[in-house]
Parts: sequence; C-alpha cells; structure tokens
Amino acid sequence: MIYLIISICILSLLFVIFKLFEVFKVNTLQAIIVNYLVAGTLGVYVSDVSLKFQEIPEQPWFLGALFLGILFITVFNVMAITSQKNGLSVAAVAGKMSVVIPIVFGIIVYNESVGIVKIFGILLALVAVYLTSSKSDNQPLKTKNLIYPLLLFLGSGCIDTSLKYVETTYVPEGGVPIFSATIFFIAFFLGLAFLIFQIIKGNFKFHIRNLIGGVLLGIPNYYSIHFLLKALSTEGLESSTLFTLNNVGVVVLSTLFGLILFKEKLIKKNWIGIAIAVISIVLVALF
Repeated sequence: MIYLIISICILSLLFVIFKLFEVFKVNTLQAIIVNYLVAGTLGVYVSDVSLKFQEIPEQPWFLGALFLGILFITVFNVMAITSQKNGLSVAAVAGKMSVVIPIVFGIIVYNESVGIVKIFGILLALVAVYLTSSKSDNQPLKTKNLIYPLLLFLGSGCIDTSLKYVETTYVPEGGVPIFSATIFFIAFFLGLAFLIFQIIKGNFKFHIRNLIGGVLLGIPNYYSIHFLLKALSTEGLESSTLFTLNNVGVVVLSTLFGLILFKEKLIKKNWIGIAIAVISIVLVALF
C-alpha cells in the first residue's frame, strides 16, 4: 500500500510542477525535452537488461515504443497546457478519466465483461470532464475551454491502452525498464528535433531555469511509473482496486494542491464534476 500512496503523491506532483512552470516562466517544451532525457537515463540505470543501441530497433516492442514516444511528448505538452489554462483539478480529472478508454478497448478486443453499470460509468466520466472544464455557473462552456481537457482525456487513454497492449504482447519479463527507457528517449529525440527546427528559424531562447525545470520534472515522472509498477506487484491488492484508488487519489490530491498552493477557485459545476469523476472511476473500475 505504501507504494500506491507514493505513486499517487508523485503523479499529483507532476501537475503541480506544470503549474509552477507557468509561475516561474519556464519554457514548457524545453523542460519536457530535458525531462525525457532524465527519465530515460534513469530507466537505463535501473534496468537489469543490457542491450546495445543497434539492437533496440530489432526488439519486437520497438514500433510500439516509437508510437508511445510520439504520444508521450504530445500528451505531456497537452497536460502542461491544461494545467496552466484550466487548472490542476481539470487537468487531473481529464487525465484520470481516460481510464474508460482502455476499458472500452478491453471490452472490444479482449471480450471483457460489459454491463449497464460500466456503460453508465463511462458516460458519467464524459459529463465529469465537461463540468470540471466550466468557467462559469451561468454561462455555457466555450469550446476553447474544452479542447485541451478533451485532448488530454483522449491522449492519456491512448497511452494507457497502448502501454497495456504492447507490454502484454511484446515485452518479455524483466524488460519493462528498458522498454520504458526507450519510450522516454524516443520522446526526447522527437522533442530535440523540434527544438533544432526552432533554432534554425531563430525562435529559440534558452534559460537555465528550463534545464532545472526539466530535471525536476524528469525524476518524479520516471518514479511515478516505477512505484506504480511496484504497487501492482503487491500481493493481495487487485489491479482494479489499485487503479481505482490511484485515479481517485490523484484527482482529489491534485484538486487540494490547486486550492491550497495556487488559490484556484472552483465553481459549483467544478465541484459536481469532481464528485461525478470519483463516482465514475469507481463504477468503471469495480464493475
């Protein structure tokens, strides 16, 4: 249980760090690129599997890692923008509500059970994203306020689904750290390519705070996955229960961080959305 608690705290901390990027004027893209270099290096350091660089493209999981690397850097940028524009609670809810996507994938591809309660929970999740994205109790939600939470919802769901499929289908036992490190490094090189393009166009401005922000983001980013995997290996704790506690914990803790640290204001719709989010996670994960 201690690993699960640590994972919840670290995942919530990622949203706080993104919010601090805005406060301290950290360039989000540059920090995210550095973050993936740090996370990938940590993955190689803790891995027991030794592979030469030229052997990595030959691995059966490489194409999956390439696809996930693209998703990682894209969704991480969307997560940062959502935290800054919509608030920590909205970003947390949109990201964790994406648990419904791998569940739907499992129903279709793996013929997992489906019932009225599960379908109802999925619909509630979509309502929760809408309500937590609202900025006013009296005015209708503008599309521009909904686009980033929806992109985060879809992107996070695609990551979870792809990770589950590639790991269970192609990654051998003991190969998770090097597989994860490869994803991080691919995301790093893709981001670096975009950065070089900015330099060529003359739009690049570097500041040491971007490097520091990337390091501070990369370490918890890697260990959030590390401790979640540790929690999954805990005897007597079913994965459905674990993911329920993990997702609810991140939503609640991120909201508290937003209220306490950044004085975020939540309207009635937001509170209702957060409550529905918690209910929907429980429904889709336990039933």
